[in-house]
Amino acid sequence: MAKMKCGVAAVEALRAAGVTRIFGLMGSSTLEMYDALYDAKDMEYVGVRHENCGMHMADAYGRVTQTPGLFVCGQAGPGSVNMVLGLAAAKMAYSPVVVITGLPSTEHLGRDAFQEIDQHAVFLPVTKRVMTVPRPERIPEFILEAFRIANGGRRGPVVVQIPRDLFNHEVDVAIPGHSSRTADAAPAADRATLERIKQMILASKAPVIHAGAGIKWGRASDKLIALAERLQIPITNSAGHADIVPVDHPLYAGGVGPRGNPVASTLTREADLILALGTRLGFNTTFYQHTDLSPNASIVQVDIEPIALGRYFPIALGVAADAGAMAAALAELMAPIAADKAPWRARNEKFSKDRQQLRQRREASGASTTKPLHPDRIYAELRKVAPRDALFTVDAGTTGLQATDQLPYHTVPSLITPLDCGNIGFSYAAGLGAKVAAPKRTVISLSGDGGFGMTMGEMATAVMHKINTIAIVMDNGTWGSEIAYQRDFYNHRYIGAHVHSPRFDEVMRLTGGAGYFVTGPGETADAVRQAMAGGKPAVIHVKVDPEAVVSFRKDALKKRD
Repeated sequence: MAKMKCGVAAVEALRAAGVTRIFGLMGSSTLEMYDALYDAKDMEYVGVRHENCGMHMADAYGRVTQTPGLFVCGQAGPGSVNMVLGLAAAKMAYSPVVVITGLPSTEHLGRDAFQEIDQHAVFLPVTKRVMTVPRPERIPEFILEAFRIANGGRRGPVVVQIPRDLFNHEVDVAIPGHSSRTADAAPAADRATLERIKQMILASKAPVIHAGAGIKWGRASDKLIALAERLQIPITNSAGHADIVPVDHPLYAGGVGPRGNPVASTLTREADLILALGTRLGFNTTFYQHTDLSPNASIVQVDIEPIALGRYFPIALGVAADAGAMAAALAELMAPIAADKAPWRARNEKFSKDRQQLRQRREASGASTTKPLHPDRIYAELRKVAPRDALFTVDAGTTGLQATDQLPYHTVPSLITPLDCGNIGFSYAAGLGAKVAAPKRTVISLSGDGGFGMTMGEMATAVMHKINTIAIVMDNGTWGSEIAYQRDFYNHRYIGAHVHSPRFDEVMRLTGGAGYFVTGPGETADAVRQAMAGGKPAVIHVKVDPEAVVSFRKDALKKRD
């Protein structure tokens, strides 16, 4: 037991949890903790300009490191509720985040006090857990418990609320030493289940492995590839997880559904067996319809969360297990099948030919010299210039819709998206968090001009903390997804769909970073090369064809006569 101020006790709990990076926006509710952080030289503090952006940074940090990203929200009430969207995005991505935030003093709670908002009610639907510390000596206990919950089982964000008067105490507490404990993996399936899956695979004519976040979180790509190579079965991915296999692997098809490509979707549409590893078969991949999944296919679904099994589609077999462990166990059980002996050899040959033709079409589209630039030209130039360990973040909307299946992913993780939250204003902040997590990797963030405008204040954060990401702002002067809907479904009746933006490259230069303005072919690649060599946070402002937008939610809108 040791006697210490409660702010110091909170910081010591963070140290025991293994925290070395903190994202935060200071405020008076947690100043005792901030004062203790002054002496914590082993912890790097990144001060942000908006709480929601800080949440996205912590979210991306957690996805890259597989340990909870930490955000300290200094101000109760308005500061705290600014985090709601970021918490929702983390929850819907099953991303491990811990938030420490303040509350009014205990004697003021329930009195409609200054800056008193029912934070518990606000946070409850967008978190995995909300915890309010009842007594000062329990502050370290609650913080350590939050880290355990956030990274255990199916991950998610946890909020710890501390009434501001609790920080005014000194307490006798015993805080454990540093723990490197990570989340426990679920076990693999039993032998009988593995044998049943083996027989189902051997009886199939057109099997497909469809993999998702469970493989990515478990860093099990090697196990997935080993299984695919042993059985010569193509791999498709769920939306937002195009980085589970290097894009140049011969058995990798890419994404299924509207955020993917027709080659991968054809594989699952024509499959008689779908081995779904670590995926919910969720909305962004399937629209909960059989459009891209064969209604006649037997689905073997493996997920760490039992409630996900068979939730959206009937399954032949559901297994609550770790997807990577399952892939490894199946690979060990199955005898290797030579490529020329596989029963699905003809299907594979067609798949390989179709994939090659898809890539040729993309390269042809990416060679366009029209101005303003088509997005495909930008993606093609990124495929040529980005290093193999590049890490990409993207927004939702038309930018993310077109980009996610076209970028060069070679290392897990290489792609961070808003996933099911579907928000824009995510990519730039997430890129900063990813760069803090992986400082030696090149981080490239893609946004539209609308989404980047929501978070442009974080350019100052990047410069102040020397977070050298490369932001590519694809400026088409519109809210891209919405204007596409007005064009395709509402007879070009445009209202509210146009955006006026400053030259973001010039704003970044005024802030102290590097800025580049792109209008022609080849200039994006040149700007990325210069940004990688420049050693500063960079913004590349690219003028993009406003007509090159696509409708995503064709299921939700009806075309007007």
